[in-house]
Amino acid sequence: MTSDILLKYFPDLSPAQQQQYQQLPELYNLWNNQINVISRKDIDSLLERHVLHSLGIAKVMPFLPGESVLDVGTGGGFPGLSLAILFPETQFYLVDSIGKKIKVVQEVAKAIDLKNLKAEHIRAEQVPGKFDFVVSRAVTQLKDFYPWVKGKFNKTSKNKLPNGILYLKGGDLSQEIAESGLQVKQYHLKDYFTEEFFETKQVIYVKGQ
Repeated sequence: MTSDILLKYFPDLSPAQQQQYQQLPELYNLWNNQINVISRKDIDSLLERHVLHSLGIAKVMPFLPGESVLDVGTGGGFPGLSLAILFPETQFYLVDSIGKKIKVVQEVAKAIDLKNLKAEHIRAEQVPGKFDFVVSRAVTQLKDFYPWVKGKFNKTSKNKLPNGILYLKGGDLSQEIAESGLQVKQYHLKDYFTEEFFETKQVIYVKGQ
């Protein structure tokens, strides 16, 4: 029942994936009482406002088997954990500068037996290695975010867009984009999801360097 909103937009979910998504509300309720990683007003709408919102990135970019994705400032695990369930053959590395939030991510991933996700308490600038894509959800302004991940991209692109950033943001972004000086492509989530929550939500794509 709880995954109906996900099946509406992702009808090919396997029974195992549906089971993993269905476990999330109870797990986050449990952990949120100990460590506040999701606002109280959103916890009852977890599947719509956190899980499905995260999966807006999947509508823009279906990740390929073998690709690697870095989630910067993951907080309670969004968008990376939701995406890791959807793309079990893609590797996800979730980082946050707040250790107790990473603890929640690790425990939730363990509880649902998520094998393709690693979560670590580390700042974005200190992350080793290179990735195909960097994802994030409204951590900071684009002009501040971009320097954290510049140079962290694999040179060879295999997907429909060149390797780069997929950033979930909301509201009027014209000034923020202008101030960043970056070439961006905007994808409006209202084009993919009909719920009112997504009316002003976007995925911002920036080609990586």
